[in-house]
Amino acid sequence: MKPETFPLGDTGIQLLFGNEISEKINQEIRQFADSLRRYPINGIIEWVPAYTTLTIFYRPDIITYHEICKVLESKYMDLQGGVAEPTSLIYEIPTLYGGESGADLDFVANYNGITKEEVISVHTGQDYLIYMMGFMPGFPYLGGMSPKIAAPRHNHPRAKISAGSVGIAGEQTGIYPIETPGGWQIIGKTPVKLYDPDSKNPILLSSGHYLRFIPISKSEYDEIENAVNSGTFIVKARKK
Repeated sequence: MKPETFPLGDTGIQLLFGNEISEKINQEIRQFADSLRRYPINGIIEWVPAYTTLTIFYRPDIITYHEICKVLESKYMDLQGGVAEPTSLIYEIPTLYGGESGADLDFVANYNGITKEEVISVHTGQDYLIYMMGFMPGFPYLGGMSPKIAAPRHNHPRAKISAGSVGIAGEQTGIYPIETPGGWQIIGKTPVKLYDPDSKNPILLSSGHYLRFIPISKSEYDEIENAVNSGTFIVKARKK
């Protein structure tokens, strides 16, 4: 079923691929976005993938709304003939759990009636699909966390959550890329910078790829942090 199209102001168009969050829909969105990258359409400026939509921004002085609708429909039909899936990477994110780095690990464990070690085991035991990026620079919306470690947000958000903090909110997990207020249950912290404005590539992650949390010790955290600060640390990424 082809995606529905909706105008978004006078310079945007939104393609709706479905009404549920799923890896299948995410794959369709990623394939379409990858096709836009490989075969550019004159007048299109950029595109933004989300859970169920792909928003495309264009220059109406080059291509009209009705013209872009026809071009995008044709592109979608061409893709139905079968295309190679874009390569997905699994980024390994070293994470120190508990203690000062994960003040809410005890709460998450007690809330679910399991041990802290079990929370860590479940949290690090799978690959998380990065459905989309947003909310703040470098923030990945991850899918696939086990309900065994789900926990509610804080009733009163903290005024300051440090960059690199790994948290849980409901059945979702994520990483704070910058220091910001927040209400998630913080279970750990990574020394890796998800957002570095001084880097050639300031955003580390991107949608369509995967992330896996790797438990580390305090000494390993300090060693990696020093390497990150000196610019010598490279995040491990392998093909899915």
